[in-house]
Order: sequence, then C-alpha cells, then structure tokens
Amino acid sequence: MRKELESGVCGCCGALRPRYKRLVDNIFPEDPEDGLVKANMEKLTFYALSAPEKLDRIGAYLSERLSRDVARHRYGYVCIAMEALDQLLMACHCQSINLFVESFLTMVRKLLEADKPNLQILGTNSFVKFANIEEDTPSYHRSYDFFVSRFSEMCHSSYEDPDIRTKIRMAGIRGLQGVVRKTVNDELQANIWDPQHMDKIVPSLLYNLQQEEGIERSPSPETEKEKESPVELTERCFRELLGRAAYGNIKNAVKPVLMHLDNHSLWEGKTFAVRCFKIVMYSIQSQHSHLVIQQLLGHLDANSKNSARVRAGIVEVISEAAVIEASGSIGPTVLEVFNTLLKQLRLSVDYELTGSYDTFGNMGTKVIKVHEERQLQESVIKTIGSFANTLPTYQRSEVMLFIIGKIPVPGMYPALGSANTGVEGSRMIQIMLLKSLLQVTAGFQSTNILTTLPTSFLDPLLSFTLMEEAEIRLLVLDILISIIDRHDNRHKFFPVRIVSDIAVLKLKVDKCSRQDNLFMKKHSQRLYRHIYLACKEENSVQWHVESLYTLLGLISVELANEEVVVDLIRLALALQDLALTEEALPVYNRCAIHALSAAYLNLISQLTTVPTFCQHVHEVIESRKKLVPHLLPEDVLVETSKIPEKLEKVEGEVLFMQAKIVEMLGGSGYNTERLATPYIPQISDEDRLSKRKSIGDTISLQLEMESKDSPEKEQRSKAEQITFETLKQAIDSVSVEELERERRRQVVERFQTAPFEEIAAHCGARASLLQSKLNQIFEITIRPPPSPSGSVGNGRNRSIPVYEMTFPDLCVY
Repeated sequence: MRKELESGVCGCCGALRPRYKRLVDNIFPEDPEDGLVKANMEKLTFYALSAPEKLDRIGAYLSERLSRDVARHRYGYVCIAMEALDQLLMACHCQSINLFVESFLTMVRKLLEADKPNLQILGTNSFVKFANIEEDTPSYHRSYDFFVSRFSEMCHSSYEDPDIRTKIRMAGIRGLQGVVRKTVNDELQANIWDPQHMDKIVPSLLYNLQQEEGIERSPSPETEKEKESPVELTERCFRELLGRAAYGNIKNAVKPVLMHLDNHSLWEGKTFAVRCFKIVMYSIQSQHSHLVIQQLLGHLDANSKNSARVRAGIVEVISEAAVIEASGSIGPTVLEVFNTLLKQLRLSVDYELTGSYDTFGNMGTKVIKVHEERQLQESVIKTIGSFANTLPTYQRSEVMLFIIGKIPVPGMYPALGSANTGVEGSRMIQIMLLKSLLQVTAGFQSTNILTTLPTSFLDPLLSFTLMEEAEIRLLVLDILISIIDRHDNRHKFFPVRIVSDIAVLKLKVDKCSRQDNLFMKKHSQRLYRHIYLACKEENSVQWHVESLYTLLGLISVELANEEVVVDLIRLALALQDLALTEEALPVYNRCAIHALSAAYLNLISQLTTVPTFCQHVHEVIESRKKLVPHLLPEDVLVETSKIPEKLEKVEGEVLFMQAKIVEMLGGSGYNTERLATPYIPQISDEDRLSKRKSIGDTISLQLEMESKDSPEKEQRSKAEQITFETLKQAIDSVSVEELERERRRQVVERFQTAPFEEIAAHCGARASLLQSKLNQIFEITIRPPPSPSGSVGNGRNRSIPVYEMTFPDLCVY
C-alpha cells in the first residue's frame, strides 16, 4: 500500500514537471549501454523545432544533467547527453540558438577540464561537429580563448600510454582546426590572428609536425587509409590555417614559426626548418609570398651575431623559399633582398678574419669556427643565385649593377672592409661578391648585350682582369662568359683542343644584331686590351687560358662581324708575338699562350670559311705536331703538361705569319690595311691605374695622379732627351715594372707610416696646384676684344670677359 502511494505521488509530481524536461529525461534509457532512445530523441527534436523559445532551456537542463553525471562518474549518460546535444545543434538554426550554444560550449568546457582522456576526446569531437555548422544568427559575446588554450595544451600531451597520448594530441589538433574554422571568417568573433592566439596555435602544430621521426608507420596500406597519422593531420591543419591568412595576417602567422625554430634550435638541422617553410610557401596565396621572404630576411638580420650554423640554416630556408616563389615577383624591394644577403656575406668575412662576433673586442665573445663560416658564405652565394633565377631579365640586370657597385674596385674604393680585417678582408669580400655576381649571371640570356653590359658595369668589371689575384681574374672571365653566351655554347669550347672540323662542336651561330654591332664598336678595343694584358699575368694557370679561349670563341660566334673578325685575328697574332718576346714569363705561360693562339686561329679560320686561311693554319699546326708539340693545347692544357724546362727560340714554319694571312684574307674582301697593322694594346689611364698587384696598392692611386701633373715631372721631362739608351729602357718592360713596383711600395709605406698632418698638407698642396692650373686656363681663354683699328692693342690692358664685350648691332639678333 505504501509503495503504491509513493509511486502515485511520484507520478503526480512527474506530471507537473515542464514538458521539455520530461522530453529530455525520456531520451535517457535505464541502462546507459542501450544508448540514446531514438524515438524519444525525435520527439525532443520536433518539440525544439516547434517551440524554439524553449531551446535555451533544453540546453540548460541537458547541461545540468551532464554536470551531475560527470560528478557521479556515470560516463554512459554523459555520452548520451553529448549525442543529444549534437543532434539538436544539427537540426536547429533558429534565432534562439545562441543561448543554446552557450550551454553547449559550457558542457564541452566541462568535458575538456575532466581528467579522463575519453571525456576530453568526447568534448573535442562535439566541438568539431559544432565548428562545421554555419550559424544563421550572429553572436556578439562568445569567446574561444579557453578552447585555444586547452586544445593547445592537449597537443602537447605527455600521457603515459602512447596510444592514448596520440589520441589526445590528435583531438587537440582537430580542436584547433575547429576553432580556426569557426572564427577565421566571422568578423564578430575574437581575431584568431592576434599574436596571443597564434603564439599558441602555431607552436602546437609545429610540435606535432616535428614528431614524425619517432613514429613507426605500419606497412599495411589499409591501416594507413583507415587511420590518419598525427603528422598528416597536423600538416593538413597547418596548411588550412595558412591558406586562410590574408595579407595583413601573414606576419602574425609566420612569426611564431620563426620563434619556434629559434627556441628549439631547429635551424641547425635545416631539414625541419626547410620543410616548415615549404608548407608555408605552398599554402599561402602566391601574391603574399614575398612577405614571407621579407620576414625571413629580417630574421636573418636579427640573428647576425648568432652562430654560423644558425645563420646558414636561415639562409638555406630563404634559398628554398626563393625557388618556390617562382612567379618572378619578390615584391617592391628586390634590391633590399640582395642588400641583406650581401651584408651577411660581408659580416661572415669579418667574423672569419677577426675570430669573434663582437667587432669591438669585448670579453666573453663566442669563438668562430672558420669552416662553418665558409659553409655559410657558400649558402649565401647559392641563395643569391636562387633569387636571381626568379627575376625577369630587366631586374636581373639591375641586380648585377647593384652587386658590382658593392665590390671593392681597384683605384676607386681603396678603403674597404672593416678596420679589423684590413687588406685580406677586402680581398675576400671581392672574391665573395664576384662569386655572387657569377651566380646572378648564370643562365642569363639577354637579347640586348648593349644594355646588359653598360659602361657603368663593364668598367669596374674589366678592372679586375689585371689584379694579381688569380682567383679574381678567373671569376671575372667566367662572368663575362656567362653574359656573352646566349646560345649555351660555352661548354662546347672545353676542353681546348685543335679540332679539324668545327662542325662536330655543333655551335649555334646567329647573325649579329644591330645592338651587338654597337656594343662591339663601343667596347671591343677595351675587351681585346684586357684579354691581351690578362695573358701577361705570371700566375695564370690552365683554367685562365681555357677561360680566355672560351671568351674569344664566344665573341666570335655571338658578337662577330667582319671588322671584329679582323681585330680578333690581329689579337691572336699579337698573343703569339707576346709569347715570343715576353721572356720574363714562365715557360708554361709562354707555351700556353702559343697553344691559345693556335687553337683560336684554328677556330676562327674555319668560321671565316676562307680555304687558303684554313690551309695555312692547318700547315702550321701540323708542323708544330712534328717539331714543337709543346706549343699545342693537347700537350700544354692538360693535367700533366709536357713542356720543356727551357723554351728554345721559336721561328719559321711553326709560326703563323701575319703577311700570309693578310694576303689570303685580302682576296676574300677583308680589310687588308687594318689586318696588316700589328695589334698594340692602347694603355689608357684606367688600365695604368688598374695595373696594381694587390688591393693594398690601390692607395697609391692618388699619388700616381699627382705625379703625372707635378711641376717636377715637367722640368724633368724637358731635360730628358730621346737617345738609344732611353728607347732601350722603355722597351725593357721588366726593369720598368720593377721600378713601378718599388715606387708603389714606397707610396704605400708612406701612406701607412706618415702622420696625418703630413698627408693632409700633401693633399692641400695638390688642391693649390689644381687652382693654379685653372687660373692659367682662364687667363688663356679670356682675351681682350679686337680694337676697331685692327691693332692688337696693348698687352697690359685689362682682359675683358666675354660676357662684358659689346658687339655691333649687325651681330645681335
């Protein structure tokens, strides 16, 4: 009787409860293992759609029940409650859904705060489903800060069980993906691109992306299809995040990547850093790529005093990013990119020579590892080449001019490098920047050689061909070869050999354009002069001779007209005379010059297709094979050259005779008068000043200019008379060069040891001398006007300037 009474009372009270509570209670079965009661769930959904104003109460009641079940560890009912919430979210899109969402997010927060991994994963799954729903009504007060923090924390889970740890991390990644999807396009939500959020999201993704090395993948392809790995999920989420980044958000998205790589010392390994930025470059919108590169360059500047391995890692990443950014648009500040890289190159040279990152020599500085700095320098040079390859032709020409302007040029910028590195620093900077310039010119094919090699570029470049440093001269030759070679012919001239039929070389020869003719008319004599003078350098080796031959060959097939061909033949014959007369040169150099002349005359004779000329060249080469094989490239320009200890006098049939060549080519319409004139290089002031043997000697430039115009030299020259002895001394170039070298040494020593006051007084005297010369010129040019009577007038009368003269009316218009 008592039980019936109690049940009746309960039944009576139950009937008085609100309908939405009864509908919510009915979806829960007696046994949680039976799952959600689907029939009752359909009634609840229909009720929520029919009475949307009750939706917020349904959510609040479900939240209350879920909190109670979590506290009582009734996890089966927790799962049922979350399933019901998910279905209601999917079904309802009314205006009152905002209040329901608040209850939903409260329940998700409750699950994420629980200690049980299953509840955390359950809450994450529900949140991900919610993130994929497009809401019809805006929300003004919703916050996702907790979810960003909690999901980021889950991404770094250190749970003991590896399987559960992986599940928690993957749940955290999916949660972050859901937060991004929910907020990135909603202007009313908190800006997910703010640094406070990006500093949590991006490192969490990178941390999981970095775990690939420790993951053992199953060899079964079915398993891989069924289950996505954390690394794959992370990469997909990271790409989606970057793909949604607008122009103004790129910086906030990339900066956490840089900081993560810094904090975990991941630049040194390079592999992971390169992989990260490959994902970045391929994921962001292509028009924003230059922003990423600018950030990398700024980060490189910020790490200027970090270890060489770190800087090399950043440079490697920049190089890879430049290759991906292949559209040819690095942004509006192209030269700033190269300026930053060249600055790093110069700093690396300073660090290598000083042995410290601190240029002021303070205590506690790091120790420099030379081999690491060398690797960094090579990386920077490679990166400069990678950037240049992405640029259009006109921009690459600007970069070439920019780099040549940074190189210490002999006679123009004597004070170079830092105070701590001195002459050696300037020499290394020259080499590094020339290597960079060579990288820029590699593969460069210009249609207009006249604009590619302007005077402002060619003048400083050619000045290096007379430097004592063999490596510098070789780099300059390679740069000229790269620029002139527009049809990929350079490799066909190597190795240097006597070819009986040049058809086997398959040279690509095009008719010389008008711009090419103008270029050769303007600059050809300077090119010939520098080629000739470069052959006189004593420390030239096989590579120099091969490069000179390649350069001559390329001029012949790329830029040659009839006048150029005549001049090139004259130059080749002049090189033969140089090898005969310049006894101060080593035996190898003289033999190599003979071989160079023979190989080139063999090439140019077949290009001119004059049978008699070809026959003469062939006869001389055959004679050399029998009598003096050491004057042919096959015996000289090889690894183990076969040359005598002393070069005997070369004459007769083994020499190319200029008179015969003039006669043969004259019958084919060539300019015999010009061809009969022996080639003599015109030594200009620029060449004389460039003819110094080290960078340290560039200091003597000023004194050389002064001594040229000094009164003492005028008096001395007047007293000297031309005799046989003076002519003999002028011809004796060896003694002259020795005297020049000694005089330059004295000048350098004077500028290094003399006090500042003496040097300043010397420069002041030069200024006074210049003023006196100008006064003399003015006196000569300003003359008195002629008198009407025709008399010259008194010389003592005052000179009247031109602008004060009075002219007759007939002469005025």
